[in-house]
Amino acid sequence: MDYTDLPLDEWNESHVKYWLESIGIKKVYVEKLCEEEVTGPALKILDDKFLKGMGMKQGQIHILIQKRDKLLQGNIGYQDKIGGVTALDHNKTHSESKYPKESDSSTEEKKGNQEENKHKPASDLKPASLPRGSLKPQCSNEKNTTHSSDTHSEMESTVNISVPLDPVRLSPFRPFKSTDINFKYVKNSVFAPETGSHDLIIPCHEYKSFDTAAMLDRPRLQVKFAREVIKFASACLNIRTNGTIHFGVMDRDKEKNRTHGQIIGIPIRETEMYVDALDYIEKCFESSVHATARQCIHPPVFIEVISTDSHEQFFVVEVDIEPLFDIVKGKLFQVRIPDFIEKSNKINFERDKIAFQRVGSKSEPVKNDNLIKFIQDLQERDHWRKKAETFNHKNQTDSPQNLGRKLSVLLTDGKSCLDSSVWYILVANKCGEEDIKSIDFLRHINIFCVFDFDEDSSISGLYFKYKKYHATTSHFLKDYSNDNKMSTNDFSKHLCLFVKKSWIFCNGRSDFPGNEKACDENTWIRTKRKYLKKAVSFICDDLLPKGSFKVLFLLFSPVEKPIVDTFHEFYSEMNGMDFIICLSESRENYEKWANLAQASCSIETLEQQSIVGMKLSHVDATIQSKLPCTTNYRHLPVSTKGLCLLPTLEEEKMYSLEILCADQCDDIILDLLSTKEIQMIDETFYRGKKVSWKNFWLADKRKCGEIIEREASKELSRMLNDVIYGSLFQHSVVKLKVFHEPGSGGSTIARQVLWKQRTDLRCAVIKTTFPVATVCQHAVDFRHYDEKDPQNCLPVLLLVEDYDEEYFEDLIYTLMNSMGPNKKHSSKPSFILLCCKRSNAPNKFCKASPLDTVSVTHKLTDQEKNQFRTKLEKFENQKDFKLEYILTFVLMSNEFDPAYVREFVEHLLKDIDLSSQETSLMRYVALLNFYVHNSYISLSHCEAFLGLMPYEEISVRQYDFISNLSEQAQLIFIKLRETTTYISSIRIIHHLVAKEILCQLSGSQPQSKIAMKLLQEKVFLQHRFGREELIKFIRDLFIRRDKKSRGDNTDSLFSPFIEHICTTENPEKAIEVLKYAYECLGKDAFFAQQLARLHYVYEKFEDAKFWAEVAKSHLPNDSFILDTEGQVYRKWFNFIVDKKSDEEIARDITEIIEIALKAMKCFRATQQAAKSERDTMNNSGYFGEVEVGCRLLKLLSTLDVFPKDAKGENPELVQYLLTDYIPEDIKKPWGNLHSRLKGLRQNIYNALDWISEDLSYFQTDKNQADDDDKREEQVNNPRGWLKRQCKVYATFFSSSTLIEENGARSETQLIRQMNICKHGGGNVTTILSFLSDKNDKKSIQSLEKIISLYSNPKNVDDTDLINYILCHFTLACLSPGSSALLNLRTLREFSKRFFKKRHAIFPASAHFLLTLLYWPDAALDKDSSSDKDDILKSALNTLKRLHDIKIKDVAPRKKRIYTIFFLGKGYDLTKIVSRTKIDKLMKGSLDERRKNWQNGEVWKIPDVHNILERVNGWTEDGRVFAMGHSGRVPILPLHFDSVPPGNENVKFYLGFSFNGLAAHDIQVKM
Repeated sequence: MDYTDLPLDEWNESHVKYWLESIGIKKVYVEKLCEEEVTGPALKILDDKFLKGMGMKQGQIHILIQKRDKLLQGNIGYQDKIGGVTALDHNKTHSESKYPKESDSSTEEKKGNQEENKHKPASDLKPASLPRGSLKPQCSNEKNTTHSSDTHSEMESTVNISVPLDPVRLSPFRPFKSTDINFKYVKNSVFAPETGSHDLIIPCHEYKSFDTAAMLDRPRLQVKFAREVIKFASACLNIRTNGTIHFGVMDRDKEKNRTHGQIIGIPIRETEMYVDALDYIEKCFESSVHATARQCIHPPVFIEVISTDSHEQFFVVEVDIEPLFDIVKGKLFQVRIPDFIEKSNKINFERDKIAFQRVGSKSEPVKNDNLIKFIQDLQERDHWRKKAETFNHKNQTDSPQNLGRKLSVLLTDGKSCLDSSVWYILVANKCGEEDIKSIDFLRHINIFCVFDFDEDSSISGLYFKYKKYHATTSHFLKDYSNDNKMSTNDFSKHLCLFVKKSWIFCNGRSDFPGNEKACDENTWIRTKRKYLKKAVSFICDDLLPKGSFKVLFLLFSPVEKPIVDTFHEFYSEMNGMDFIICLSESRENYEKWANLAQASCSIETLEQQSIVGMKLSHVDATIQSKLPCTTNYRHLPVSTKGLCLLPTLEEEKMYSLEILCADQCDDIILDLLSTKEIQMIDETFYRGKKVSWKNFWLADKRKCGEIIEREASKELSRMLNDVIYGSLFQHSVVKLKVFHEPGSGGSTIARQVLWKQRTDLRCAVIKTTFPVATVCQHAVDFRHYDEKDPQNCLPVLLLVEDYDEEYFEDLIYTLMNSMGPNKKHSSKPSFILLCCKRSNAPNKFCKASPLDTVSVTHKLTDQEKNQFRTKLEKFENQKDFKLEYILTFVLMSNEFDPAYVREFVEHLLKDIDLSSQETSLMRYVALLNFYVHNSYISLSHCEAFLGLMPYEEISVRQYDFISNLSEQAQLIFIKLRETTTYISSIRIIHHLVAKEILCQLSGSQPQSKIAMKLLQEKVFLQHRFGREELIKFIRDLFIRRDKKSRGDNTDSLFSPFIEHICTTENPEKAIEVLKYAYECLGKDAFFAQQLARLHYVYEKFEDAKFWAEVAKSHLPNDSFILDTEGQVYRKWFNFIVDKKSDEEIARDITEIIEIALKAMKCFRATQQAAKSERDTMNNSGYFGEVEVGCRLLKLLSTLDVFPKDAKGENPELVQYLLTDYIPEDIKKPWGNLHSRLKGLRQNIYNALDWISEDLSYFQTDKNQADDDDKREEQVNNPRGWLKRQCKVYATFFSSSTLIEENGARSETQLIRQMNICKHGGGNVTTILSFLSDKNDKKSIQSLEKIISLYSNPKNVDDTDLINYILCHFTLACLSPGSSALLNLRTLREFSKRFFKKRHAIFPASAHFLLTLLYWPDAALDKDSSSDKDDILKSALNTLKRLHDIKIKDVAPRKKRIYTIFFLGKGYDLTKIVSRTKIDKLMKGSLDERRKNWQNGEVWKIPDVHNILERVNGWTEDGRVFAMGHSGRVPILPLHFDSVPPGNENVKFYLGFSFNGLAAHDIQVKM
């Protein structure tokens, strides 16, 4: 038995499922209800709460409840269903009773009606409904009575169909008598069933497929066509009803795979064939009426049938019949029907005249028996016709629609104003001059991009006007194709999306000289449509979640196919019309667009989403009245204490800055903000959301409580005033720092200071997602904007939040350089950088630099506690207030006391369902929020995860996500909107709350398991909106290490999460999690790298080797990956040497040496890879090779095969390494090692030499006196490391015994070099390191010893000569009177080879020495000499070239000039003063001394004045020069902002660096 025959109480899940599908409930909800075992009794009591709880949306709930209630009103039994009538049938019955007519209920008609019901949309089918047609009123004639039993059996078979079929698309008819050429039909859409007479005015319809006849020759086709038209016309004229006969539409008698009423179209060879066919009117109608018939039968109308999957052209041919009362009154229309006789090949007319009438939906002849009665009834029919025409005429004047309200509702979704967070995508065609005057509203809505089909738009159209008010980027469709497969974020940045308005010229641009020209429709479809599809798909699928944007079609001019194709693409991608709106002042333009667009969407739906016929000026005014803000300009303060306008265009040009105006938020219409909205803004901030300018503005307006000003804010304001009005800082760029514990309000304090200063300074927040160069350019533009004198502008206060240290230093460097040539010396800085950075130890940073740093912690002062207590009391006095509304504020009032937070979370998680999806979401968000700073999960990810329907399938988000969560989740989650992609997201209200939630939920699940489950959630890894951000957070969870420079407590070896697992669980679990992450996140090379590191730290070297090789297979040329491979072998080698006994080492010596040599080989590969990397300076390969090499030498020296002599030296080892000598004991066992071991010395030497040169450029400011920092020596004190390693290295190659035995042989010379190296004279850096040694006396002795070891300095090689000369300058700085020193003249003689050997290549240190040697000497260079100038200038040019090669494309931070020596008072070698000597004149910690160098305080020390010589020079357009031996020499200013503008005589201190000569403390000569 079919389920529809059963009582509702007996329905099982399957019956309910069928019924749900029949009423159109979405499949996902049908499946869920089935899973919940909803039977008939359960269906009866379903309510909103139950359905919401399972994630069903309100629209679907409404349908289900309404249909269920109707189901409950009647009995489900079969007998009651017989009496059921659908709404459409009821209306039809009612209307047909008005004009009684005969109907035909043949089997064919019933089948046709059944087909029509079969193809209705599923939502219109009910278990209780019957086939249409079977319920029509029946005339009591014999024919109908005969078929009554058939009708009953037909109904029985119909109600047994329980599974609904796919819905078909219904098509509207062409308006009666309309000849609009723009009207179209859609292929395979379906007309309503053929109809009989209705009210005489509404036309009846008859269909003919005509698909076979359309292919006949002209005579046959015309006869066929005329026969059907004349028969139908006679029937309509006699009944006095309007009618339309359609050719190219399936009638009842055709094949089963076609539907009755289905539009198929027919090919038209010649339209004249159909028009001329109506000449049969005169031949078929009686002569007395054929003129009347001609008037009533309208000419054929040809309506194009459009199809998205075919380019063939088909038409529906329609003929309208209109029996007007005045011309048909009293007339009977009898006809003789023509027919083509195939046998005779002639046209024949029936002998008898026949009068036709409409019987139901057919044209039937009037029987002779009824003809007299039929003629007698003509008078009554004429009466009804006249009455119908009169009634129709009265109702033709339609009242105008309320288009203003319709427009407002479409744009605002029924709210009081437009949502400022919604993006708008415009699609427009050619805009006329008059239209341009009425589109001001476009300036004030949030446009994302524009698809512009006007090639002249940039000259005279929409773009011409819009670009005057907004910053735009022009594109073509192909620019959106992303052929390089960039990531969504990178491609979005490449197109400047979310930054500037993207203006897409879809069909060429006339003022563009490139290859993008306009083309006709067919060419456009062939060449550009594919790019349109990619553009729309990228925007809808990857960038903007559904509901976050609306598409506006602006039809300014006649429509062409490309703009309609754009509609089709958006309609398809957006799953409907919910967020698409059409505006057209011209009805004609709209109708052409709608007729073409109906291939995707019904005309009725298009009409609902369109504003047609409303004047564009009225549209403009209506939309502007709905704007949330006024359209007034914003203002900035100026140096004259007034204000200047800041147009939107100018503001958008500085897109890397969030500009805070003097009248910020004053454009908000306060009356539009309800009390509830204001309260929500206030509470959201106190729940944990970052403070907004609107919070400060509402507080100033007394619309909400005042924001507490903490002591740190007051202290910061005092520091700022000191900077602006004091004399402490005199540089163009000054920084003030705020270090704050996470969640302690540091960002609020920083923004509070900006808010208070907005009328006195120019204030902005830097968006650190943009490159430093862009930010600096915009900052300079911001400073100079609309100022009369660029030299006297207001200081600019720039807030930098959560910055990377390297980014920040680049920012300072670039800002100083960008202001250099234009900076007039002033007591006020040009830029004040307010740096707000999280730190777990803010007090430590404050103590290190108290003059410019404030710290913010969770601890409150007594005064702050009183303020928080008072504020809390005010909240509690509010009506309907709950503490949960301001949870973060409550926790902060308690100073985030661990016990209080723990108690709060315990209470929160009490009775929580640990197995629910919501709890899992809490775990995942807590895991990310605790370990990954500023992490979040997008709202659409959360919805998909909780099964609240995939975001992209929701037509409108009619609910607030947070409010649909459990009470616990509502308390801890806060909703945010990401500032770069504008995707909504959630996070936990506070970092410490996330930590405690994770801690307590980890009791049931360890954190490793939580992470594993997170990786198993495919919806998180595959859901597209916000996917890249989430993947980045998950990657950071596993591989981002803590850095003190980023404000963390430690410099960790691994990510804090991995270290936590290693500590609280075990390393194997950490390895397991990382392996799983590697598999789930695309087999990322850096995960393999972390696995290698994790394995070698826990001494699993074979596994470490495997993962290092895996990482290398992914990125074979990455220097950091290659370094990890080297570190695996290095750690392996060290482990063996440290852990194994001497016997084990001796036994496995060849394997151990092999491991060491592999490590050195990997490090050399690292070096080569690093050289080709332009944006990094990875020197780890050199350090690694030296450390392994020296450790290997030490190991070799302990072997019995290389015994020590009486002096404790290893002469045999030295001989083995430097000569062809091989001890017999190892000749064969070490067979494949000898050649590599004999290259050991040179490899180590090359690495040491490179490190030495590198440190000459980029030596740290670390002084060896500061040894409290125990980080890696090579990072913290590389000079000390290099000196120690050089000594170790040289020790193994030094042997006095060999020198005595071999005399002057080459290896003896090499050993002498090693002796020099052992004493610290082996390279530039170790020589210079003597300057910073604590024991000057020891350093002097060492230098004198080194100089003495050069028996014949003229004959040494180039490197030795460089070291020899540099030893003299170093010794002269430490002991000017030493007897070991040669004079300057002699040293110049020695250095001649550096400039006389033209094709020889010398290191930078040689040219550096030439600048020291050939800077004019007061005693030696009294006469001018162009030759000496040439030597000096050539050395400077070479230094600059080598410097540029050395620094590659690294950040400006690494381009800082490191000055090694200064020009002092005196002559000869004594005039050179070392930087370390000046360092020792300063007091304080290392950080304080660094600051003195940076802010120029060093030059105020009197002792510095006494030892340094000021050099006279001059400036030319920002460049500095000094006089050399005979001409000018370029000098590089240390700080560009210290160079006075214009041309000035200056004096400065001269520094010597590897980048050339540097000018310090430049002063204008008075």
